[in-house]
Amino acid sequence: MEYTEKDMFGIEGEVAVLTGAAGGIGQEIAAAMAALGAKVALADLNREKLEESVGQITKNGGEAMGIVTDVTNKKSVEEMAKAVYDKHGKIDILVNCAGIAHLQDAVDFEEDIWDKVMAVNVKGTLLPCQVVGRYMLEKEKGRIVNISSVRGMQGRARDLAYAPSKGAVDQLTRSLAIEWAKKNINVNAVAPIFTLTDINREMLQQKETMDWVMSRMPKGRLSMPSYLTGPVIFLCGKSSEFITGQVVYVDGGWTCA
Repeated sequence: MEYTEKDMFGIEGEVAVLTGAAGGIGQEIAAAMAALGAKVALADLNREKLEESVGQITKNGGEAMGIVTDVTNKKSVEEMAKAVYDKHGKIDILVNCAGIAHLQDAVDFEEDIWDKVMAVNVKGTLLPCQVVGRYMLEKEKGRIVNISSVRGMQGRARDLAYAPSKGAVDQLTRSLAIEWAKKNINVNAVAPIFTLTDINREMLQQKETMDWVMSRMPKGRLSMPSYLTGPVIFLCGKSSEFITGQVVYVDGGWTCA
C-alpha cells in the first residue's frame, strides 16, 4: 500500500486534547496542531490565558475550544473530556503538558510543595490518561504523548520533587504503553531540556545557572517551545505506528554529553 506524506505525517481532522495549554510548550503544540488541521481542545486552569490562546488559534484559521480544567481533579477532567467528546464524537490525541517545578534545599523542602508538584505533574498526567483513555479504548485508536523532562532520568541538586515526578511520568508512560498496545493506543513521552518558558525563565536569568547550562549544552543554545512541536506531532501520526513506550529526548545533545 502506498502512503502519501499527508497519510504518514498529517493530523488533519484529528481531535486533540492538550492539558496545560494556556501557555508555554502546550500552547505552542496546540497552535501547530491547529495549523495542520487538527481540532484542538486546550485545557488549563488559567481562564484568561486560555481564552487568549484559543483566540489566537482561531484568529489564524484554526479550530479550537478552551475548557477551564483542574488536571488534579478527576471530576474536572471528566467534564472536560465529555465536553470535547460531545462536540466532536471522538478524541484521537492527548498531549499532557501541565507541569510545575520548585527548587529548594532537600532538608528544608516543604511537604505541601512536594504534594503540589506531585499532584500536578504525576496525578495531573495520570487522570487525563485514564479519562481520555476510556474514549480511546472504545474506538481502539489513540495517541498519547506526555511531556516529561531529562530530569526523569537525571537528578539535580535542590530538585527534590520535580525530578522524581518526571521519573514517575516516564514509568507511567511505559506501563500504559504495555497495557494499551493491543488496543492500538500508543503512549510515549517527550523529554526536553531547559526550555524558555515561564517555568524556567526566572532560574535561567541567574548568570551562574545560565553559565552552567551553556557549558554542557552541545547545541550551544537553549531549547524553545517550538522545538517540541515536531517530535510530538510525529508521535501522533501514522508514521510512528510502531513506536510506543518510548521517552524521546529533545535536549540538544544534553543527555549524551
